Amino acid sequence: MYKVFVNEKKLLLSKQAEELEKKLSYESFTTLEIALDLLENTSVKELNVFGDNIDEIWAEFQKLFRIIEAAGGIVSSSSGEILFIKRLGKWDLPKGKMEKGESREESAVREIEEETGLKDVELVQFINTTYHIYVERNGEKILKCTHWFEMDFNGEDTSKPQIEEGITEVAWKSTPQIENEVFPNTFKNIKLILKEFWSSRTK
Repeated sequence: MYKVFVNEKKLLLSKQAEELEKKLSYESFTTLEIALDLLENTSVKELNVFGDNIDEIWAEFQKLFRIIEAAGGIVSSSSGEILFIKRLGKWDLPKGKMEKGESREESAVREIEEETGLKDVELVQFINTTYHIYVERNGEKILKCTHWFEMDFNGEDTSKPQIEEGITEVAWKSTPQIENEVFPNTFKNIKLILKEFWSSRTK
């Protein structure tokens, strides 16, 4: 099953039909083009494309885009707060594009240290990958795959925003602050990965 966000609307690719606002049975590549058109140009807020061969559906779906891979992390302090950045007026988790030759892990640590000014962030484990679509100014469609890692930080707090990347603030947030301040002003992918992170910790 793959969850992809298209302009903050949800596209779910799955084997079985799911109870979403709109459902399409996968027949061919055209099914995916129709699904994207509905999400981009109508009031449909969530759509499910389903079919037996999910690997084939995903492979066909990826052909519609240029794929950019990124990596980032959910960084927790010793007191249990989580590190956020503010960019373009929205709260986000630190992340960025992977560079050639980098592993996902190396990229995640590098991006966090660059964007937040922290040093010696400790990588714990992989959480999951999120997907979203956006359009470049030249009209090219991008599928961004962001690989998220759980991280710990116990060092000296040297956090400062990477201004040249459009980051205006770096802040540690408690769980109530995340629910009251971050969630109303962030992206659905960020909510998704945080909830997945929390549920993995309570198991």
